[in-house]
Formats: sequence, structure tokens, C-alpha cells
Amino acid sequence: MSPRKKEETKSFEENMKRLEEIVSALERGDAALADSLALFEEGTRLAAACSAMLDEAEQKVVKLQKGPDGEPVELPFDTEE
Repeated sequence: MSPRKKEETKSFEENMKRLEEIVSALERGDAALADSLALFEEGTRLAAACSAMLDEAEQKVVKLQKGPDGEPVELPFDTEE
């Protein structure tokens, strides 16, 4: 299983915790350049995975409908017309 696949199967909270660890390690600045680059790449993948999870969750909660002026209006997902 590739590292990317592992990240996608972890929970949002697990990914965020690891991302916080990576940020702390990079902020300390004591890692070698190659290690810092590897951490940065992992962090970028984790951030993208978390963003995708948030987007998916938002789509479950909100649906768009046309308002009176024809512009999209966000309504709670359970609202039915």
C-alpha cells in the first residue's frame, strides 16, 4: 500500500495530528534539508487529504438551490422542496 493510500484511509483527526507534528518539526528547523523536504511533501499530501475530507463533509451538509434572484442559496442538506 502506498503512503498516499494510507493517508486517505486515516481519519481527519489522525491526519490533522500528523500535520501538526510535521509543522512543529519544520518550525524547529533542526532537521536535515532532505528530511525537511520529505516532511514538507508529506504535509502537503496530508493538507490536500484533509481539504478533500472537509469538502466532502460540506457537500453532505449543504445543497445549493436557486434563490428568488436566481443566485445560488445554501440551505441545510435536509431541506426539501
